[in-house]
Amino acid sequence: MNRCICIITCFLVFCLLVPFPVHAAKKKPGVFSEQTSASIRPPAVLNEMKHWSNPDYTRISLELDRDVTWEAHELGKGGNGKPGRVYIDLKRTRLGKSVTDITIGDGLLKGARVGQYKADVVRVVLDTENFREYKIFPLSDPARLVIDVRGERPTEISRLEPVVTAAPERVMMPKQEDKPHVVEKKLKPPPKSALSKIRRIVVDPGHGGHDPGAVGPTGIQEKDVVLAIGLKLRELLTEELGVDVVMTRSTDIFIPLEERTAIANKVGADLFLSVHANAAVNRSAAGIETYYLNLAKTDKVAQLAAKENGTSLEKVSVLQAILFDLMANYKLNDSAHLANEVQKSLHKKIRTIHNDVKNLGVKQGPFYVLVGASMPSILVETAFLSNATEESRLKDPAYQEMVANGILEGVHSYISSLK
Repeated sequence: MNRCICIITCFLVFCLLVPFPVHAAKKKPGVFSEQTSASIRPPAVLNEMKHWSNPDYTRISLELDRDVTWEAHELGKGGNGKPGRVYIDLKRTRLGKSVTDITIGDGLLKGARVGQYKADVVRVVLDTENFREYKIFPLSDPARLVIDVRGERPTEISRLEPVVTAAPERVMMPKQEDKPHVVEKKLKPPPKSALSKIRRIVVDPGHGGHDPGAVGPTGIQEKDVVLAIGLKLRELLTEELGVDVVMTRSTDIFIPLEERTAIANKVGADLFLSVHANAAVNRSAAGIETYYLNLAKTDKVAQLAAKENGTSLEKVSVLQAILFDLMANYKLNDSAHLANEVQKSLHKKIRTIHNDVKNLGVKQGPFYVLVGASMPSILVETAFLSNATEESRLKDPAYQEMVANGILEGVHSYISSLK
């Protein structure tokens, strides 16, 4: 009897001293801040609210100083004289002094209002006129929430402000030995019937400003290389194809990812070409590859998307879920066709001088810069800046010109194939 009492007493003491494991609660959608420090960190600050109107959606961007948690609610869709409303509550957030309400009136949204709903909650209210659905996804550097409100907008899109197409400034690249100018043959113009379908192209040099993108072994920055290629590509597209070309940036400035496709939509572009330089932890990785928007098929693609998106794999997974709903509005087949033509022509062009260049093919990935484009759009990884050999090529103006010509010939082939 005494032995039994002793055993029971020991068991109770053990239970008190060694607690049973408790499973961590699952994160709710929209939670990206560190929970361990949330209670001691000051509230986030909403610094700016911007919007862009596009043919079938309106995009709102909420710029913050750090990631936040949020909740979104819908109170009717509007239309038929009835008001509608979407409101988003930003948790542990306070309103910046310069943030004000904005009037939109584009057929989808009447406007966006903002206020300090509670001591630690900022509420953003979208007054809707007529819409089908809305999607929210987070971006980084700076932290922001992007809200796309979709529907059929009855009013016309105004032309883009002149500041976006400002004249380019000289691009400063590292000093190097003079190389002979690459003389390219003139292309045979595509059929007029095909050119009538492609009249305006947006060229998007990746990164810029405070965002250098990938950095090579000797310090060459992706933002400088792709800007040089993009400016040359603009010149070639204008001269060879006679199309109107709009640059998302023509100088070393930062353009948020969500603004780049908004620019293309606003000017009514027929194609969107985003130019980048690749990078990998494995310094021997090399080659050319071209992407169009879709779900990531491999972990490597997801990691590249995280790099180009300037965000984490966690946020890429959030975008993956949103893409299921966006695919119906995206020109998937046309983008795949454009990517194939550009990849084939670019690899062929570079191989005439560097026969060791690898053709990594056409791939699909969840790139923020392509989200929301209403036209065929691709992202071209021109070479690996992390590879010492390819870095030396990328900083060479002759190679930059060859890349621009390769992309041009791919676009020419795509246009010529249109019926």
